[in-house]
Amino acid sequence: MAAEVSTRDVVITDGPRPKHAQLTDLLTAMATAELGAGASIPSERELMTTYDVSRATVRKAIDTLISDGLLERVHGKGTFVARPRLESRLHLASFSQDMRRRGLTPSTRLLTLEADRPPAEVARALGLRRTGVAWRLSRVRLADGQPIALEDGWYPRAALPGLDTHDLGGSLYELFADAYGLVIDRAEQTLWGESADSATARRLEAPVHTPLLVFRRISTADGRPLEHVVSRYRGDRYQIHMSLDQDRTG
Repeated sequence: MAAEVSTRDVVITDGPRPKHAQLTDLLTAMATAELGAGASIPSERELMTTYDVSRATVRKAIDTLISDGLLERVHGKGTFVARPRLESRLHLASFSQDMRRRGLTPSTRLLTLEADRPPAEVARALGLRRTGVAWRLSRVRLADGQPIALEDGWYPRAALPGLDTHDLGGSLYELFADAYGLVIDRAEQTLWGESADSATARRLEAPVHTPLLVFRRISTADGRPLEHVVSRYRGDRYQIHMSLDQDRTG
């Protein structure tokens, strides 16, 4: 049986296949077979020396794999093998419930909890008068210690008295059911894309302009509006799966 060849022993040659494509294949094998998720790849200078290629060739290969989602560049630190994206099917569940179903450990960093008057759009969605007060709750949600999402939510204070006395590090839906007898049973959700500004990137420990999947969810319990939340998920760590059927209503 032949000995396994290390990617560092492979020689990039002149030929019909461009050098950057050969290096892309080598880096793919290195990332998947030798390094694993979260590991750093050799520096640009090391790759230039090891494979006798130009900096332009190295950067083109790395940029290709970043675009493909296999690598990720962290400013000031280097380039790393990207962790696989968490995949979710659209369904009515809290972040904690969603992560536990995958065998991951959810956790939370509480940023803000205060009673305040919500913006007019939020007040309308929650059925509040202009002078109505709601809990404003901001949290970073993590899976196995990795920041995945930033949540900015509003919850009617009258429906949830004393919310600030509870542990808000877990599933709000479970808390609402257990402490208040309010079961979230319906939601309207809208999805769009953004890039992370500096404040969001800092909280998610991501580079500025990281692509985000943004969800706005308005949830009800027995027909009563209970939640208006905007969640910004790191697009490099999270993806959505949808099953689509032909619309036959016409």
